[in-house]
Amino acid sequence: MEEVLGELLLLVSLSLIAAMYASVGHGGASGYLAVLSLTVYASNDSIWLKQHAWTLNLLVAGMAFFAYKKGGFFDSKLAIPFIVASIPAALIGGYLRINDDIYDTLLSITLVFAAWKLYTTKSKESEDLFSNPPPVYVALIVGVIIGLLSGMIGVGGGIFLSPIILLFGWSDPKTTAGIAAVFIWVNSAAGLIGSSISGQNVIEFDVLIPFAIAVLIGGYMGSKFGSEKFSQTAVRNTLVSVMLIAAIRQILELLGLWF
Repeated sequence: MEEVLGELLLLVSLSLIAAMYASVGHGGASGYLAVLSLTVYASNDSIWLKQHAWTLNLLVAGMAFFAYKKGGFFDSKLAIPFIVASIPAALIGGYLRINDDIYDTLLSITLVFAAWKLYTTKSKESEDLFSNPPPVYVALIVGVIIGLLSGMIGVGGGIFLSPIILLFGWSDPKTTAGIAAVFIWVNSAAGLIGSSISGQNVIEFDVLIPFAIAVLIGGYMGSKFGSEKFSQTAVRNTLVSVMLIAAIRQILELLGLWF
């Protein structure tokens, strides 16, 4: 009975995480990794965790992208350079076996700083959409760096790309969400392929299927509310919350307080 209740709680948690992340165009990998590290699945190696998180990312980020794209919140001119540069980098990152505490420290600092900057930066309350793409070489450099890091740690990279776009004023929050969703999808696919090429294919479909159903339910609700119901400000503030949650999880793990 306890085992059944534990599994049910895990599925509900995955669904809620998917809803929250999908509302801002993200796949939820950092949240899935955090929750799974608290369960019996924590005994599996990092490759197992990364590949299952990437697969769930594909489902949720794909759903979020279609919802935001349908709502008109996507700019291919801004998105393509990031995507093109990130794919080969994510393949390489997924191929590598890396676990670096220094990187985790930098990730935590980056997430906290970005969340603070997004929250404190004054911006007019407006629902206007806009696009102010950076020079192509800048977008390519950003794409390569984020793609490589995404492949190394098992996420889609939206947690990095979204705050960068908003902090530099390259687009509005909802369009940023649409761009982040497709960026996360291609990076998750590339990372998964890269890890599989290196002989690290460890996906267990009997475990994955109930996970997938849970995140599809949450992802649908989150992407629908994010693209249709939330204001630009609500999307922005939710993104801040997502980044802080991810940062807190990283900090607790570094301090040895995450079990």
